Amino acid sequence: MTLKRLALILMTLLVVARVGLALLGSLSEPQVQGQLELYQTNLILKAAEYAPDNPELQEPIQQLLGNAPYDNAAKQYANIYDSTNKTLQQLESQAQQAALMVNDGQMMAVNTAVDEIHRFQSQIHINLGILAAHSGDLDRAQTQWQAVIDGEPRVQPSGKTAQILSQLWQESAANLSPDAPEILESDLKGWFAGEALAQFYTVTDQPNALAQLQTERQAMAETALIRLGAIAFLPSVGGLVGMGLILFLLGQWLLRREKSLLASPFPAFTVPWDGETTLQGIVVGFFFFSQIILATTLPLLVSLAGLNPSGFDLRGKALYILFSYGVMTFGGLAILYYTLRPYFPLPEGWFQVKLWGRWPLWGLGGYAVAIPLVFLASLINQQFWSGQGGGNPIILLALQSQDLLALVIFFITASLAAPIFEEIMFRGFLLPSLTRYLPSWGAIALTSVLFAAAHLSLAEMLPLTVLGGVLGFVYWRSRNLLASILLHSLWNSGTLISLFLLGR
Repeated sequence: MTLKRLALILMTLLVVARVGLALLGSLSEPQVQGQLELYQTNLILKAAEYAPDNPELQEPIQQLLGNAPYDNAAKQYANIYDSTNKTLQQLESQAQQAALMVNDGQMMAVNTAVDEIHRFQSQIHINLGILAAHSGDLDRAQTQWQAVIDGEPRVQPSGKTAQILSQLWQESAANLSPDAPEILESDLKGWFAGEALAQFYTVTDQPNALAQLQTERQAMAETALIRLGAIAFLPSVGGLVGMGLILFLLGQWLLRREKSLLASPFPAFTVPWDGETTLQGIVVGFFFFSQIILATTLPLLVSLAGLNPSGFDLRGKALYILFSYGVMTFGGLAILYYTLRPYFPLPEGWFQVKLWGRWPLWGLGGYAVAIPLVFLASLINQQFWSGQGGGNPIILLALQSQDLLALVIFFITASLAAPIFEEIMFRGFLLPSLTRYLPSWGAIALTSVLFAAAHLSLAEMLPLTVLGGVLGFVYWRSRNLLASILLHSLWNSGTLISLFLLGR
């Protein structure tokens, strides 16, 4: 066994351990999907306050918002609360293990995560109380707020807010804090802030302020309706087009069989290298460099430079992520280049980019087909993980991004840099390399699984595997990297735009 082969085996084992531990570790993290649903719930609550002048608009608005939006919101918050309790149980188990192993660093990290969940649960209690008060169930509302008031101040900083809300719905203005409105506006967001302030102005008998607030809430409700419509429009239209394309492809396969787009034979790639070279390109060029070398050295170098990325503002974090991805792309492609250099010139068809041809149709059609397929996979996926499984942290940063420059930086990272690098590595290199040992459908399937695993989230494994399958099929049939890059970019761009609209 050569030294190079031994090093490759060791790096592969390290990568498998790193990815496996990261996937298992994501089980103790709440799904990003749950927080996305809360953002959408809050947007629906805002929009539900809209009172249209034209009665004919009431029915389409109700169709957009659904029946009983306030009851649905309460159920959604209760479900998220239950899922955080499961996460707490897992964290407490980790804390016990860390205590037995006398691991102070892990104990500190676990305790910090526990405190964050308790603070999140405090906010859920407060919001559930406001929803209960809105529906007239004051006893339940007081119970929710009392749970926050009785909590430890260390992890329940919302106790003062809960105390103010409790007094307001008892219509007791005598002992209210003089800065109550500022506290409510600071601690509460969206519909919940509006509902609390409306009660404050009612109890303190400020009709002019109440009227001004109602005018502002109507304007915000109208804006929320527009945003909800925009969020629903593209997936709905794209999903319908995608379902039509899926039915067309299935019908063509039934009628034409071997001559259909789904069944006609794929042209084969000529693969001049063996499995060891393939392993070196993807393991070293993508996984080992990005998730071991870069993940350990970059934070150290930044720290030695006197910088703390966790303390950056939103623009700083966006730039740090873009810089990290730029280094990962440059380093990964350099490793791939030196891996394949002995085989230059490459056989025809490798890493093919053609500006002319039907690649835009393949990219757009693949995007439309991916919408219903990934949506179905996500629905199935939700039945397995019960709110756990982690998610991409960039999603939460993008949700918070009301800064246009930060959003542009996130767009460059997610919609340009990521599609180009990942499509070159997974579809341009790995997929055709695997056809030396696997049939085309097997190479597409294995590439899709590895593509999903690279995102280090169990909750995203199934949806990303399905998306990877569509990306692989589009590249294989178009034989143009621009087609899969376009599809990948459209997918990430649509996600970012939806997040921006949800978070506003």
